[in-house]
Amino acid sequence: MMRKVKSIVVFCASSLGKESIYEEQASHVGHVFAKKGIRLVYGGGRVGLMGAVANGALEKGGEVIGVIPEFLNSKEREHTGVTKLITVDTMHDRKRIMHDYSDGVIALPGGFGTLEELFEMVTWGQLGLHKKPVGILNTNGYYDHLILFIDHMTVEGLLKSENKSMLLFGNTIEELLEKMERYEAPKVTKWIEKDEI
Repeated sequence: MMRKVKSIVVFCASSLGKESIYEEQASHVGHVFAKKGIRLVYGGGRVGLMGAVANGALEKGGEVIGVIPEFLNSKEREHTGVTKLITVDTMHDRKRIMHDYSDGVIALPGGFGTLEELFEMVTWGQLGLHKKPVGILNTNGYYDHLILFIDHMTVEGLLKSENKSMLLFGNTIEELLEKMERYEAPKVTKWIEKDEI
């Protein structure tokens, strides 16, 4: 069964990285979202890959919602040109609101913050808090070693294969979106109520 993904939260770096392909592909993601009518939800900054994906969507007339904690305004520099900017108190508030505004999750290249946000969303799915597709865009092979590590976790019996299947991978945004549209959440054995988090 195909699902229509109308709003996606994108986690990514607040820096550009060494290779220009990261910025180019982040901008391309924004273009594709706008073309497909997918609302972009992201961390609200105007620098780094965050700024590139937001500007890419805005350039093509897309809808962009930014969510930024007050204390990060000086570091990530809030993007005042977005459709809607939501300022929150804490990082947890940021993730919760981005989750609430989206029906899918994508991680572009990033550092610890990107990985923390990504894996929290995967964990929420594992706990039965949502059935949203969660994907990694493997630009320029950036996540190759992470993919191998996730395979290793499964081989070692510390990650169930059905939980591994909750994480989708694509080398292009077009490939990843197609996988997200076809995604069906596996049945989970662990669950908690959303208001318990």
